[in-house]
Amino acid sequence: MTDQSSPEPAGGNTGKREPTLDAKVIDIAIRLGVLGLFAYFSLQLIAPFFLFLLWAVVLTVALYPAYDWLAGKLGGRKVMSAILITLLCLAIVIGPVAVLVVSLVETLSGWFHGITGDGLTLPKMPEKLASLPVIGERIAELWALASRSLELFLTKVGPMLVPAGGRILSMLASLSGSVLFFIVSIILAGCLFVPGPALGKGAKRFADRIMAPRGSEFVDLAGATIRNVSRGVIGVAVIQGLLTGILLIAFSVPLAGVLTFIALILCIIQIGPALVIIPTIIWAWSSWEFVPALAFTVLMVPVMLVDNVLRPILMSRGLDVPMLVILIGVLGGTITHGLLGLFLGPVVLAVFYELVIAWVKVGEGE
Repeated sequence: MTDQSSPEPAGGNTGKREPTLDAKVIDIAIRLGVLGLFAYFSLQLIAPFFLFLLWAVVLTVALYPAYDWLAGKLGGRKVMSAILITLLCLAIVIGPVAVLVVSLVETLSGWFHGITGDGLTLPKMPEKLASLPVIGERIAELWALASRSLELFLTKVGPMLVPAGGRILSMLASLSGSVLFFIVSIILAGCLFVPGPALGKGAKRFADRIMAPRGSEFVDLAGATIRNVSRGVIGVAVIQGLLTGILLIAFSVPLAGVLTFIALILCIIQIGPALVIIPTIIWAWSSWEFVPALAFTVLMVPVMLVDNVLRPILMSRGLDVPMLVILIGVLGGTITHGLLGLFLGPVVLAVFYELVIAWVKVGEGE
């Protein structure tokens, strides 16, 4: 009798069939869907802390050379070095704000006691103010009114000052929120210094999986760009703010501490100290004699322009990316995403530039 059974598959595999193309697609889709759900819920969990973590990473990368140098000087005490760097950064952030708050409280307290005790008197108005075109006559009128009766002056000018006062209060509230944001980011950065090398290796391995074989190069490029931008932006801003403060104090300009702090913030956000220095120079020419006003101007103008010389030198050092790409990234990132974009803009644009160059070279080789 003839055997009607089907022949055995080659290789002796009697039970399994190769999955069809549709089954493979469905299997991959299910896996990707589950992975996507996990990624979505994970991102939802870290979303409230994302900006804090992003800023902490930026600060860690920017300050890691200083941390490494200090750890070497302390005999390899990495935890102590991280604590000292964190405390120093907190002092830099909190110190100027504390000085600003104390100065404002003292000024407002003096005004309050002067108004309530009739001890607040205005000095004689400088003659040069009255001779200013268009607005000189109006300034002289308001100055005379304030000298005669401060109550009448406030009654007349008060409605115009209320909107400005509201904007100032909102700016102060925003400033306090930004300070709190930086404090939390600095503390998180302090926690990342010690595990920094291990995290860096993990980032390179992840980048190699996505952009092999040059993923680790792009991580190194991102780190170098962050450090150069921090030197070129924060470093130059600190230099400009320090020089501005020294000159304002040396020439006994009123509210020198407040003006220095404002100039520092303007430098960090890439506006520049001109909004503080130019009005101060105008005030000096209207209030001082010719020689001190000229000396103040001659010293202040180079301070106002020094960033145009120092920033390109510091930001392009050690990078193969053209300086124009870095500058466009800094300006575009600042305009689009504010202070955080100041660092992320050049990093993203530099990595994209290198990706395009690598792609073009591969095409030419083929």
